[in-house]
Amino acid sequence: MNDDYLWDKTGQPDPEIQQLEEILGTLRYQPKPLVLPRRRNYFPLLAIAASILLAILAGSIWLRVRSRNETPKQQAQVETPTPKPIEAPKSPQDRSASNPPLQATNRIHKKRSVPSVVNREEALMAKDQLMLALRITSEKLSLVRTKTQPNQIKNQHRIG
Repeated sequence: MNDDYLWDKTGQPDPEIQQLEEILGTLRYQPKPLVLPRRRNYFPLLAIAASILLAILAGSIWLRVRSRNETPKQQAQVETPTPKPIEAPKSPQDRSASNPPLQATNRIHKKRSVPSVVNREEALMAKDQLMLALRITSEKLSLVRTKTQPNQIKNQHRIG
């Protein structure tokens, strides 16, 4: 047997090797030029677009359900009370027996003196702080209530 024939087809071929070459000749490598498909496949692009659309739709539904479950923020309306005009004390002839004496009426009016502008502003600021504290406390209590309630399964149907 000549080894040169196996490597570069020079020399005398062996008859067994020639017979094997003829049998396996149909399976020999036949080079073909690379042919790329001209038709464009849009399926991957459509799948990506559909998944993005589904994600946006799911996110919007989640936000809508989440916003419905939240309690609406309540804004306190500040109404400034108008002070009642102080009436002049009645004369002793006009007073009936059920009315307090004149000295007691003067004391009441002195205690009900109209607050100064600074005191009123401080009172409104204190009221605003109190309303904010109450609103925060209410939010915290509702959060605790939702976390401590057992999970309720809605629309549960019996199987079987």
